[in-house]
Amino acid sequence: MMLLALSACAVKAPPPSPLPATEIPLMGYTIQAGAFSDVQNAMRLTRSLEEKGLSAYYFRAKDGLFKVRFGEFSAPSEALARAQSLLSEGIIDVYYIVSPESYAAARATAADTGAIRSGLVETAESFIGIPYQWGGTSPDEGFDCSGLVMAVYQLNGFDLPRSSRDQYASGRPVGRNAMQKGDLVFFSFVKQNVVSHVGMYTGDDAFIHAPGRGKIIRKDSLSAPSFSTRFAGARTYLR
Repeated sequence: MMLLALSACAVKAPPPSPLPATEIPLMGYTIQAGAFSDVQNAMRLTRSLEEKGLSAYYFRAKDGLFKVRFGEFSAPSEALARAQSLLSEGIIDVYYIVSPESYAAARATAADTGAIRSGLVETAESFIGIPYQWGGTSPDEGFDCSGLVMAVYQLNGFDLPRSSRDQYASGRPVGRNAMQKGDLVFFSFVKQNVVSHVGMYTGDDAFIHAPGRGKIIRKDSLSAPSFSTRFAGARTYLR
């Protein structure tokens, strides 16, 4: 069964006053598939897509169901062709093409930076309590933590890189006292001065992160000894 929302692929004029330049590009066309009440089913679909070489993540939508997004395409025809190929293989059934214009980042203006930051935090909070299994390929690159923050940013229209190291490298350094909501905080747990963990700052000295493979996503304090002693720095992606 296929579900294709044609309105999602409609070409719209760019906003008259775009969001200030970011440190990372905005999302192109993405495929969304699945609508599961059991998160384990979303995990299985995510793994199947990763085995096909696609960058995928799952999330809890506002209707309470778990859905999966994957891929990043420059044109709707490319996304549609890939989705139909996966449909014919039986990997997915119902799918939806998500257009760049549907993301908050694409619709935002210079005056909306604060709303974008609040939206990032709201999205991160929707993951709290969910087991998350996605991310880098080794402990040095970060496991589930990098997949979580990547998903949060991509759901808001920002094409954040996959690994915690690349996320660290792609952002602009920001001092601990100058951090704002939506900035990312990095830690060195495996080797000194080597980034291996990342979370999203939510304000009031707190951050949301995926503590480890299979553990649930939660909020912690940056002042907790286990985090404050391993803090490696923060990065912002909005200028």
